[in-house]
Amino acid sequence: MNYRRAFIQNCYLHLIIVSYKRKNIFIDNIKLLRHAFKNAKQYFSFEIIAICVLPDHIHVILNPKNIEEYPKIITSIKYYFSKNYNVGVETPTYGYVNKGEKGIFQRRFFEHTITSEEELNNQINYIHYNPVKHGLVNNVKNWQYSSFHKYVKHGLYENNWGSAKDIENIKNLNFE
Repeated sequence: MNYRRAFIQNCYLHLIIVSYKRKNIFIDNIKLLRHAFKNAKQYFSFEIIAICVLPDHIHVILNPKNIEEYPKIITSIKYYFSKNYNVGVETPTYGYVNKGEKGIFQRRFFEHTITSEEELNNQINYIHYNPVKHGLVNNVKNWQYSSFHKYVKHGLYENNWGSAKDIENIKNLNFE
């Protein structure tokens, strides 16, 4: 199957990176994941607009300086994490082994190019609400592995955003 990526300069990208067979590895290895992002920033120029790390997948909105480098950014993050992940890894299928992969990440990643401010705001809301959607917490503020608290600190969200009264407005958002 041929995958086509959009490379539209000056756009944001909502990326979803998923663990191999949706194994719950990211929260237990959050420091390693942070180092993987920090390492990628040494080689590529990009800004993280919003992020939410869940046990088996990561949502991130990136603003890369060079839009054509975003696949390399994701590869860099995956490579660093995989190289330094020392917990027992399930033997992946032949296709993974043949390409030298460890079976830590799904091979592909989801990408959505964001072309408007309204769409950017909707995607940020979706990312921050994701832990509630997956039943990990009852309120967005209770999930510590996202940029939500940074947004609250800067006055972009109220601390109780995503509470029961906000759910009706948010629950129909589905960007996956």
